[in-house]
Formats: sequence, structure tokens, C-alpha cells
Amino acid sequence: MTRFHQQEASKGSQKWIQVLVNHKKDVINKEIRTSLQLPENETIEWFSPLESENFKEYKDEEFLVKLGINLKGVKLHEFWPRSGPRWDALAKSSSGKLILVEAKSHITELMSDFRGNNQTSINQIQNSLNATKRRFGVKESYDWTKLFYQYANRIAHVNWLSKQGYDARLINLYFLNDKEMEGPQTKEEWRGALRLMHRCLGLREHLIRDLGFDLFIDVKTL
Repeated sequence: MTRFHQQEASKGSQKWIQVLVNHKKDVINKEIRTSLQLPENETIEWFSPLESENFKEYKDEEFLVKLGINLKGVKLHEFWPRSGPRWDALAKSSSGKLILVEAKSHITELMSDFRGNNQTSINQIQNSLNATKRRFGVKESYDWTKLFYQYANRIAHVNWLSKQGYDARLINLYFLNDKEMEGPQTKEEWRGALRLMHRCLGLREHLIRDLGFDLFIDVKTL
């Protein structure tokens, strides 16, 4: 299965991304338009997680289909093995910009390690991560399978889509004032953690801005 049926979330980043996409699109759309310098008349269509589809989330080939991506003979599984990233939200602008969202409401959500024991898949993932490192001038000695693996594999996927000729953007959406999850109250708290993450990955933040950007939304406004 490459679609994930979710219940309506009761807390955390999953709850807030569902609220944004289904009930507060004007809030996130405004932020996206500002960050991408889109005109006011450019529309943004959201494909997940939709309440009308039981908050499905997508990964593998189905996230490509959902975004209307036709790779013309190139196969996603040649780049990444099955059961790749599951996207928190997917959207597309009327000018064709692909929007892939990763949402967080507390700092420990940033942390994740690769877990797998299939050597063929491990080698494929390492090769694809190393190719992404080369794009950004990161030494291969930086281990992208440790600690911040989720962020690394999202960057790798958006970079790969870019290489196929698509204007794909990763939105790292960070919620403020999620008190139930003891999340950061200010952008500065998040930015401190993000600077550490980038250093651990050997990434210089300004080099990845053509692939993605950070958004900060206060849950008090929702």
C-alpha cells in the first residue's frame, strides 16, 4: 500500500496540518505565495491530507500520480526503494510548482535514523543520498542515515524531482506554541535546532533554498 488512511488527528503536527489543509488553506497559501513570490491570482490546489479522503497520506509512485508527475520512462524505484517518504501534505500551484510538505510541532520530531536490513536497499539509499550530497558540496563522510535521516531523504527526493525537470519545493512547516507537545514558542527556538541539523548534515542552508524553505505558523492563529 502506498496510501495511508488516517483518523482525524487529535494532537501534534498531524492535527495542525490537517486543520490547515482542510479548514485554513488561506493561512498556508498566503505563506507559500510570499515565500515563492507567487502572484495573488495563482491558485494552490491541495491533494492531501483531505478530510474527504479520510486524511490519506501518499508515498512511492502514488504521490507522483497525485501531483500529476509523468517521469517518461524514469522510474522512482530506480532512485529509491519501495516504502520511501510518506508526505504529510501535497499540493500544486496553477503554474505547475509542486509542493511537498514535512510538518513538525516539536524539536524531537526532527530526529530519525534509517532502519533497514536489506543490503540492496541500503546500497541504493546510500548512493542516492551521496548523489544529493555532491549536488550541495557535502563530503560523503557526513552520514545522512543517522539522526536527521528523514530531513535528508526529503531533500534527496525533491532534488531528484528537480533533476527530472520539475519545479518541486520542500516546505518544512514548523508550528509554534503547540503547548500540548511542548513545542517551541518562537521562530528563534526552531532556528537554533535547524542550524544544528544543517551543521550535522554538512549543509549550508543558503544552498538548498532553491529546493525548499521553512515556514513557521503559530497554532494560536488556527
